Amino acid sequence: MTSSQAPKEISRRKFMTVAGGAAGLAAMAAMGLSPDRGEYSPNISKVDVSKITYNENQADVLIIGGGMAGVFAAVKAHDAGSRVLMVSKGRLGSSGMTPFAKGIFAYDPATAKMSLDQFVETVSRSALGTNNPVYTRQMAEHSLARVNELKEWGFFKSPLYNKSFNNPIKERNIPVKERIVITHLIKEKDRIAGAAGFSLDEEKVHFFKAKSVILCTGAGGFKPNGFPICDLTHDGSVMAYNIGAKVTGKEWNDGHPGKAKNAAACFDGWGDMFEQKPGINGVEVRHDLGVDLNYKAYMSGNPIKMGGPGQKEGKAVKGGPYVPEEFKQNGPHQGEQGPGPGGTHKEGGAPPGMAGTLVGGSSAGMAIHKSEGLVPINEKCESNIPGLYAAGDALGSHMAGAIYTQIGSSLAGSAVQGAVAGKSASEYCQGVEMPIISKAKMNDVQEEILAPLKREAGYSPSWVTQTLQGIMIPNFIIYIKKENLLKAALAYVEELRDHHMPMLRAADLHELRLAFETANMIISAEMKLKASLMRKESRCSHFRLDYPEMDTQNWNAWINIYKNSDGSMKLEKQSFDSWPTAKS
Repeated sequence: MTSSQAPKEISRRKFMTVAGGAAGLAAMAAMGLSPDRGEYSPNISKVDVSKITYNENQADVLIIGGGMAGVFAAVKAHDAGSRVLMVSKGRLGSSGMTPFAKGIFAYDPATAKMSLDQFVETVSRSALGTNNPVYTRQMAEHSLARVNELKEWGFFKSPLYNKSFNNPIKERNIPVKERIVITHLIKEKDRIAGAAGFSLDEEKVHFFKAKSVILCTGAGGFKPNGFPICDLTHDGSVMAYNIGAKVTGKEWNDGHPGKAKNAAACFDGWGDMFEQKPGINGVEVRHDLGVDLNYKAYMSGNPIKMGGPGQKEGKAVKGGPYVPEEFKQNGPHQGEQGPGPGGTHKEGGAPPGMAGTLVGGSSAGMAIHKSEGLVPINEKCESNIPGLYAAGDALGSHMAGAIYTQIGSSLAGSAVQGAVAGKSASEYCQGVEMPIISKAKMNDVQEEILAPLKREAGYSPSWVTQTLQGIMIPNFIIYIKKENLLKAALAYVEELRDHHMPMLRAADLHELRLAFETANMIISAEMKLKASLMRKESRCSHFRLDYPEMDTQNWNAWINIYKNSDGSMKLEKQSFDSWPTAKS
């Protein structure tokens, strides 16, 4: 819409008179009206859509994501003989959760206090059976080799990872395209054919043809408040879901707490995690960051004084999440520690910066590491879509189950799975031809990418995101669950999906990114609510007030989610001791 076509300005006072009070403010926000500017604001795009160009790229293995999993996937796929291309929404080594993680686990059989078999068994006991022991063993078995490679790259010399990650990438001349938002995975003839997205820095749509794609796109969430990793929207999982991939683990929830004082000041609470150099963690199996703090807050109110299970204030809280006796801690409250002095884990310590009084919900919406993402059909990080792989927090490997079980296993798991996926994808590529993406498919995808820019009016992604947060983040929705409230929240989310999501608008490339992220968060929220309703028991980081006990007879199973042929969302059980029964 040109300026000459724009509706006449209307004053805030006049609109409020017509619309009526607070309801008018809400209506203004929903319609794209700005009380601050005092004018009616349709979607007047700052981008001339007619001048947007497009670019085609090609590789054997396309890696989406620039964190720990992505760099190992790139290195191992290249070393196996494939042409590799990396694409990242951010900067190499500064993407997703990787910059936040400062401890990496290494299982050294020469010094470990337990055997590899004992480690796997202990993790399984802590995870109450929710872990996949194949991926648990794989992580531990290969962790030391990955740590030694990181040492060679200079990873442990700086709190910033860009330089060390660049070392192996530059040495191999692997091309990296940064600040490109991938919005679509493309499937042709029932196998992966590539991906598409747009640049944040130039008006250009990018198409990537590839024999294989590895998603290293991180964990799920809807931009929680009070946690420094606050922009993870599980784009990879939703894009894969849209072309038929199965997704798992949506009922589990991250339980990182925040400081009660200045709870939303992310750097104040967690800044020392970013400022310290990474270190190496040894074996210490735990049962951490479930929902016991959230339950205590629900029953007795906020805030919660920091302290271990034996250091209760006043009246003890009865009931709540089950914690196995052997994993109950006597020290300070649960948390995911970084390395202590000398680069080693300080056992029993509080999370960095977390001494004092805590509140829950800091990381509401985020996933337990490795518990949420694409369903693997085998130990090779392969999805049910031929040629599509995932690694790290983008793979629902249930490596540690539905709870935090080993400090530093998140980085180690991402490194190990990235390497496994890179090698596996390269092997897959040797048996297939470069796919052909039809012009019709490319035109359809480009139209979908640019649609929010072309929309004359609609809903602001920021407003819809704030609405979604208001629905999902309350303690009594995402952590302390019961059927009537989950159904109520689901009705709101389905409204956002059916009415608001198709009307998301964007005025520039930044807002275009927000529009796609918001859409992904809505689908992820729907998955979380439906999986939480389906699992009628309490276990690990999933707690139902109306089903407070663990049900091993009916629920020794993961929940997988997939898109039906009619577009509806379907859920199924997968037994803990099995792989998916079919590849589609």
